[in-house]
Amino acid sequence: MALDDVTKSIRSAIVPIHPEGRIFIAAFAVVAFILFLIWQPLGWIGTGLTVWCALFFRDPVRVTPMREGLVVSGADGVVCDVKAAVPPPELGLGAEPLPRVAVFMNVFDVHVNRAPIGGRVARIAYTAGKFLNADLDKASEDNERNGIVIESAYGKVGAVQIAGLVARRIVCFTREQETLAAGQRFGMIRFGSRVDHYLPAGTEPLVGVGQRAVAGETVIADLARRDDIRAFRKD
Repeated sequence: MALDDVTKSIRSAIVPIHPEGRIFIAAFAVVAFILFLIWQPLGWIGTGLTVWCALFFRDPVRVTPMREGLVVSGADGVVCDVKAAVPPPELGLGAEPLPRVAVFMNVFDVHVNRAPIGGRVARIAYTAGKFLNADLDKASEDNERNGIVIESAYGKVGAVQIAGLVARRIVCFTREQETLAAGQRFGMIRFGSRVDHYLPAGTEPLVGVGQRAVAGETVIADLARRDDIRAFRKD
């Protein structure tokens, strides 16, 4: 096997780290080094935490189905709730209940969030709040959150990043009026959290509670209600 092939194989096996995590990983590494100087067993504990921190900020390539009308999960994790719920008022999606799919991310999941559908970012709204367990239903109303509304050809889709018991920092990479492709990175939440997806009225979710979702890949709804062949985009 040629050296170039070996190098490519090694690189393909290494999951990229999102730039947001570099300063945290460096801080963990420095602390681990200091702990080694104090007492070696503590240093190994610090090393393990550094590896965990690096895994937390991993940003793997995803292959997103590109058929018009598909809504994909905006987060990695477990679907913890599928029901009709009134969207947060700051999203401007009305006061009537809409189909909602909530995905809970634990501290071992990938925390980079991806656009559930392609379209124009019509609204971004940040709301300060509490830091309750994101797995609780009332976290959608009480916790700190950042919501985006994407205006697609099939209606508006809301994605709300919700801080959790440990998460204290919501990051949003996009701006209002920008155009996002389905599966494109739009933000992340540090250290455990949740993403709520609000779908147009009448939409039938295609996932169930307890199902594992993969950001940018798992289809949670089909707004076009078609059954033709899907195309894919790798990112």
